[in-house]
Amino acid sequence: MILVNGQRSDSVSALDRGLAYGDGIFRTLRTHAGQPLWWRDQYAKLAADAAALALACPDEADLLAEVDQVAETGKGVVKIMLTRGAGARGYAPPAAQACTRIVLSTPLPPHARPDAAVDVTARWCTLRLARQPRLAGIKHLNRLENVLARAEWDDPEIFEGLLCDDGGAAIGGVMSNLFWARQGELFTPDLSQCGVAGVARTRLLRAAMRRGIRTHVGQFSPDAILAADEVMICNSVIGVRRVARLDDVTWLPAGWTDILKTALDDEVD
Repeated sequence: MILVNGQRSDSVSALDRGLAYGDGIFRTLRTHAGQPLWWRDQYAKLAADAAALALACPDEADLLAEVDQVAETGKGVVKIMLTRGAGARGYAPPAAQACTRIVLSTPLPPHARPDAAVDVTARWCTLRLARQPRLAGIKHLNRLENVLARAEWDDPEIFEGLLCDDGGAAIGGVMSNLFWARQGELFTPDLSQCGVAGVARTRLLRAAMRRGIRTHVGQFSPDAILAADEVMICNSVIGVRRVARLDDVTWLPAGWTDILKTALDDEVD
């Protein structure tokens, strides 16, 4: 099911600024038995991203009602898109804002089902992410960098591609955030210059702090990942997955994926 501004529809105006300029934001979340998981965190991130782009965020209760309406009865995925709405030609935002709100559901994809493999294969992408602090961390609709990076491979055995910024620092995956463990401590890239700060990443950082796990957020080279005891990726749909192979480098399990999976599941909504 697809709702556009609360009504069943599968179309928007050709003048919509989300279509013309990627002028908007989105969230992708899992549902279970028709209910969204991690809703408070998902809505808080949507509201923060909307504020960063000066978009009017929908009322939480109204939006949740629409999510519940479209959600699959079993396990599924709901995507929320919020654009600045239709406007005249040109980059200048319209003086009167009438945002477009799209809420749609899809079945849980095979790679996110409970029986999907926990261990995955990844590769380094050649594309480099541009640094732009004003947009860093925001899940905005202009995702051309991710599209071009994902087009770099068609091998079905490769689950994810890892990205660096234009200065060579590791940032994360095409569709995921990146964590790795070394000598009993947890590491994840700083996303203050580029990249998307996902809800799963936020919840894992919060859970690690609560559990007393020393965590480092900073700028790291790819060599830091290669020297890890265990490498993991995460997002709201797939949860936590262990990177068993990254190009020609392989790792045996070191227990961290299970720790983070438990931490993510135990994190209170």
